[in-house]
Amino acid sequence: MKREPELREDDGGAPRRIGLGARLARPFKALFTQGLSPRQIAWTLAIGTGCSLFPFLGATSLLNLGVGLALGLNQPLLQTWNQLLGPLQLVLILVYVRLGEVLLGAADAQRFRISELVSSFSELSLGEFFERFGQAGLHAFVAWLVTLPLLVGLVGVLAWPLVRRIARMRDKPSEGGRAAARAAASAAENS
Repeated sequence: MKREPELREDDGGAPRRIGLGARLARPFKALFTQGLSPRQIAWTLAIGTGCSLFPFLGATSLLNLGVGLALGLNQPLLQTWNQLLGPLQLVLILVYVRLGEVLLGAADAQRFRISELVSSFSELSLGEFFERFGQAGLHAFVAWLVTLPLLVGLVGVLAWPLVRRIARMRDKPSEGGRAAARAAASAAENS
């Protein structure tokens, strides 16, 4: 039995075929947007950014999951955003450590050195490792907490107009669709 092609109306009401790419993308688009407004998507990205830049490797997925469940945020969007921000998280760990050292007034002898961390990682037991580098973790955590409201607010404010513009572009009929509708209407009038 031959399957009928899936059709939808174009901008002028004339039926047109839906391409394979659009049919495949539709479930993913629905999964990522789940009927969310542009504002909700922007704030999900903002909160996801704050959680995804948590300065401890391996904890961001669980943090995004917990915060997302508590706030009713879109999990597929949060987790995808988390993965995309992974490289930035790595870069910012040292920034957070240094900022925390400044905020907490760490003495020069207490300053974190990456070369020490790398050489000590395989030599020390887990307890010794945490004893030696736990202070750097505390510095990073404090800096993350201090910058979190600013980071989330800034990303939310910047993302909202961008997401809103993308949504409007998506919802706005294309010039090609309007031209096809005019041609269809003209052909119907001439018949």
